[in-house]
Amino acid sequence: MVLARLTTEISDPGKPEAASLPAVFTQGSTMRHVLVMTGAGSIGLMAVFFVDLLSLLYISHLNQPELTAAVGFASQVLFFSVSINIGFTIAISALVSRALGRGDHHEARSLASSGLILVAFVMILLTFAVLPFRREIVSFLGGRGESLEVASSFLLITLPAMVFLGLGMSLAGILRAAGDARRAMYVTLAGGIVTAILDPIFIFLLGLGVEGAAIVVVISRFVLLAIGIHGAVYVHDLVERPSLGPVLRGIPPLMAIAFPAILTNLATPVANAYALRIFADFGAPVIAAFAIVDRVTPVAYGVLFALSGSVGPIMGQNLGASLFGRVRGVLNDSFICAAVYVAFVWVVLWQINPLIIAMFSAKGETAALVAFFCNAGGALWLFLGAAFVANAAFNNLGFPVLSTAFNWGRATLGTMPFVTFGAAHYGVEGGYTGMIIGAALFGSLGAGTAYFVTGRLAQKAQLQNSGRAKPFQGSGG
Repeated sequence: MVLARLTTEISDPGKPEAASLPAVFTQGSTMRHVLVMTGAGSIGLMAVFFVDLLSLLYISHLNQPELTAAVGFASQVLFFSVSINIGFTIAISALVSRALGRGDHHEARSLASSGLILVAFVMILLTFAVLPFRREIVSFLGGRGESLEVASSFLLITLPAMVFLGLGMSLAGILRAAGDARRAMYVTLAGGIVTAILDPIFIFLLGLGVEGAAIVVVISRFVLLAIGIHGAVYVHDLVERPSLGPVLRGIPPLMAIAFPAILTNLATPVANAYALRIFADFGAPVIAAFAIVDRVTPVAYGVLFALSGSVGPIMGQNLGASLFGRVRGVLNDSFICAAVYVAFVWVVLWQINPLIIAMFSAKGETAALVAFFCNAGGALWLFLGAAFVANAAFNNLGFPVLSTAFNWGRATLGTMPFVTFGAAHYGVEGGYTGMIIGAALFGSLGAGTAYFVTGRLAQKAQLQNSGRAKPFQGSGG
């Protein structure tokens, strides 16, 4: 019922002048908005993570560690494309939510249209650029032998579908900007359901193995895009028919947020790729353990991803309405939610890691590392959660460069020296501990800076109310 009340319907699609979307996040409890939007986003997002986990679970039961490692390598390559899509989604959602906060529905439709055209163009270019060199990229990450060949084949099938994923993610961001958490959830949930149904059919029944899993990925991307189009275009009429002039006018403000956001999000796959390259020297069992953990932790901590994506529109609408006190309240609520959730999940994973090991039939070194990652991972994700919330604040309050600086700081100064030193002297466990130390440093600094930024906003609001300052305008707004 709460989600239904938050969902805003346009009575006459196709007629922008008759449509008026209220800025639903500018009223009511900020904690309630954070919980509702995060809860709805978590359902769809964690469904995607869960079926990815199932896919790897099915592949692990083929009893070939090389295949599990291959999916791990391919996932890291795809993660770069996903990170770029996330950057565009952040930009589109931020600008559309601000326009709706100002009551400018026409501008919101124009920005949404420009954003979708830009996403499609960039992802098509990226696909053509990466496909010819996919084998070399996997080899650079440490792929060898059968793992290299299987990962290359997997990417050949799945990379072209990234354009559909990018468009679907952007459409879900548009729906979140409008406050329609329910339909935004449907976008990712539909893709997850399709994958869960088709994976065992293609992998086992048709005997296609890893190639079958790749084909299902493509099918799920089509479904995800179709659901997004239905919600954003036909239900809410939030995407206007593209024309050259408005599209070109929309690109500069979109890129003002998207470019630093993309740089920000690329930092994580760069850090992961560096760590993977270091750990690849320890052999296929280690890479198999990382592949398992890369599927388990997003399911376990997926709420943090949903939180960082959901609070942006809440902040954006309140910024557009010049409600700076509510912006700071959203930040407080988000940090509280992240910390409580991580503490809960950390305890759960500590207790059930033997079950996870058994599910994936992990043996020997792989099993030992999976247990270690589950037990120590909570410390890493506690600080990553703080970093996610801080980045969402920076991107949506007009300070995207700060988000870029902190993420790249963590990916370089906070990852490379610590992982290299830890792995060289204390093995894989030492390298992972190095990742935790780097995340702690930069996550704490990011959270402190986010409070400093919102403190400045509050000060400007007080000056504005006393008639001694003009309303604050963040960059990209």
